[in-house]
Amino acid sequence: MATPRVTIITATYNWSSVLPYAIASAQRQSYTDWEMLIVGDCCTDDSAEVVERARNGDERVRWINLPENNGEQSAPNNEGLRQARGELIAYLGHDDLWYPHHLQRLVNAIDGGADLAYSLVELIMGPEAVPPERLHSEFPLPTSVMHRKSVTDAVGGWAHYRDIYDSPQGHLWTSVREAGFRVERVPRMSAIKLPAVERRGIYKIRPCDEQAHWSKRLDNEPDLEITEMTRLALELQRLNVLEMRTGLRQKVLRSLRDMPKKIRHKREQKKRKIYKGSLIDENRRIRGLDTK
Repeated sequence: MATPRVTIITATYNWSSVLPYAIASAQRQSYTDWEMLIVGDCCTDDSAEVVERARNGDERVRWINLPENNGEQSAPNNEGLRQARGELIAYLGHDDLWYPHHLQRLVNAIDGGADLAYSLVELIMGPEAVPPERLHSEFPLPTSVMHRKSVTDAVGGWAHYRDIYDSPQGHLWTSVREAGFRVERVPRMSAIKLPAVERRGIYKIRPCDEQAHWSKRLDNEPDLEITEMTRLALELQRLNVLEMRTGLRQKVLRSLRDMPKKIRHKREQKKRKIYKGSLIDENRRIRGLDTK
């Protein structure tokens, strides 16, 4: 089998129902010169069997399972980097989705001189979030990123969350910038992220209905990117107008109303011990996983 130019790394842990949608996201790409490494963090469910069925004989898709659980995506990502044959690396969250043009847009940016490129991402927030969706473009989310493999070779890959105070992804992107690599944002929305941390207890039920819904739209709506960008722009405009109409008085009243909540939150923050890995431990608790 010929050496692919792009290696897609998908870290996963015991949530097999979403994997067919991640694989389909890779297989619908207009750019086809890739391999996909789905790396389990010592999965004990039927993920291996699900991957085998979902890849449908596609030899570009490969399953890897770590012998020990690490509790976060860093170890699976590093194993993916170790086994990657491509000169370019892309990350796809196991519960996230890509538009068909995602890889091609990022490859174009890399070919244009970037060392790391990332696109705009639509965040589909949990049911309690207001507004329910928003556009993320401030800093790279793994699902939106492609970089030269030489970049992570130079900065040492993904740090284990027990060795740092911030998130491994934030730590990596900071290291990349500090090392002087060229980072470029691609002004196109090419990924859909459904943050697990916004869905309390998600790993206890492990659904895939949202992935099925958005995957169907990606397959059937060729203008979905334009539709969603327009809708998000109109929603932002509506919120801005609404905020202007409420005026200063409403802002003050809202601030006073929320003050007890803010005070409680600050008290809870003070009680919570901050240590290396505490951020990931809290995220694991929210998603319904035990801390390690």
